[in-house]
Amino acid sequence: MSKMHSVAVIGLGSMGMGVATSCIRAGFDVYGIDLSDAARQALAAAGAKGTSHQCTDFAAQLDAVIVLVVNAKQVNAVLFESGLAASLKAGTPVMVCATISADDAKAIAAGLAQYDLCMLDAPLSGGAAKAASGELTVMASGEPRVFDQLEPVLNAVAAKVYNVGPEIGKGSTVKIIHQLLAGVHIAVGAEAMAMAARADIPLDLMYDVVTNAAGNSWMFENRMKHVVEGDYTPTSMVDIFVKDLGLVADSAKAMHFPLPLASTALNMFTEASNAGFGQEDDSAVIKIFSGIELPKKER
Repeated sequence: MSKMHSVAVIGLGSMGMGVATSCIRAGFDVYGIDLSDAARQALAAAGAKGTSHQCTDFAAQLDAVIVLVVNAKQVNAVLFESGLAASLKAGTPVMVCATISADDAKAIAAGLAQYDLCMLDAPLSGGAAKAASGELTVMASGEPRVFDQLEPVLNAVAAKVYNVGPEIGKGSTVKIIHQLLAGVHIAVGAEAMAMAARADIPLDLMYDVVTNAAGNSWMFENRMKHVVEGDYTPTSMVDIFVKDLGLVADSAKAMHFPLPLASTALNMFTEASNAGFGQEDDSAVIKIFSGIELPKKER
């Protein structure tokens, strides 16, 4: 196993910040890359070795790169358009954690291979809290040697690492199928809470019943709490699920496979985005239901 000392985390959002601080706790020299001044300052205060808005600034000393941006377009921008791939030492493993299509994952891996760089197709799940505690779930595919290289990093950031095999794109496919469930659970949770509101059932009571009964899900428990509190400050936005359920739909279309529930959930998130809630927490999908009174955030 190669020695792993310095790691760059590109994208210091709610997940990326947690991954970066987990790597700091594990004793790595961590370099944080983000366009946000506030994010860079927060990571510097947490003990980062260096921060920058330029992807190439620390390329020469890196043993691994973790990419935690939103979509394939951003992955391509930070790896290739920035010049980072061309600046890294040959053989440096690049862990791509964005939720992207299998085809995009394969294309990115092929692009990295031109610079003699190897990729782990490694989407994450667990949200900001699990990212911060280093207890994420990673569903990854790639060559065994890349798993070996990145083992210290995976140990630092994850409670569970699933090896989906050597084929790039398989990790992304597992994540996409997971997002089908996540998106449908939020949408159906919103539908249930909207019906409760219509029936004049107090939403805090409805929430308490469901979270202590068989209809609960992790997403219901996590997201419908935001509805009860009337707080739609985003940890994950409506527009993220427009993207992710769009990937679900595209993947199913390529397989000629019907997805009746995921299709409906995608329409609900799209409607919420079009209504102006795209940048709010994904639980704001409940706002598409008319004729109901929702809790307001206490000032």
